Amino acid sequence: MNTPIVQLLVLAGIAIFLILRLRSVLGTRDGFEKPEAPAPAKRDDRKRDFEVIEGGPDHDITDHVPENSPAAEALAKMKRIEPSFNVTEFLSGARGAYEMILMGFDNGEIEDLKPFLSDEIYETFSDVIEQRGQQGLTVEAEFVGVRELSLVDASFDETRQLAEITVKYVGELTSVVKNAAGEIVEGNPRTVKRQKDVWTYARNMGTDDPNWQLVATDE
Repeated sequence: MNTPIVQLLVLAGIAIFLILRLRSVLGTRDGFEKPEAPAPAKRDDRKRDFEVIEGGPDHDITDHVPENSPAAEALAKMKRIEPSFNVTEFLSGARGAYEMILMGFDNGEIEDLKPFLSDEIYETFSDVIEQRGQQGLTVEAEFVGVRELSLVDASFDETRQLAEITVKYVGELTSVVKNAAGEIVEGNPRTVKRQKDVWTYARNMGTDDPNWQLVATDE
């Protein structure tokens, strides 16, 4: 075999080897191929850990009275008649009313409190203030704050739609009683005393009048 033919065969073998080597490294493509699209994310069909609880306890009620108690049932009836009624907001208002009414009574200034007092309570307060005046006595009191407040009872008359809520207070205040000469006959202006009161408020639900009235007091 002459030399040129041998050289040609050797070159052909080298070419075939290089082609096979390139194919093994780069692979083959026939025409234009789109790049492989990324695999779609797997859909998580698992249910979310959310659960809507319907018909559960009303915490605005059960935070203040035992669940299923007569008081809780009465408060629930009030809410059905007047959905905007909120027990927590009522107690917040009752806290402010306690200071306003207590200080008005001690200072002998209850005329402005008339919308917040039943006729019976207003007359009782007026009689006590008048008796103090006849005896030449005055009360000087300073309100410190409400130490404790709790809802102790509630009732609802569906016929009259009359709601009643009883609240227990433990208030802190300083108070002295002075005679006509300005002398202290009772109390100490530097001593903070605790005063316990149980007040009952009433209101006809579903009416335009938003005011609750104090209808009974106890200690």
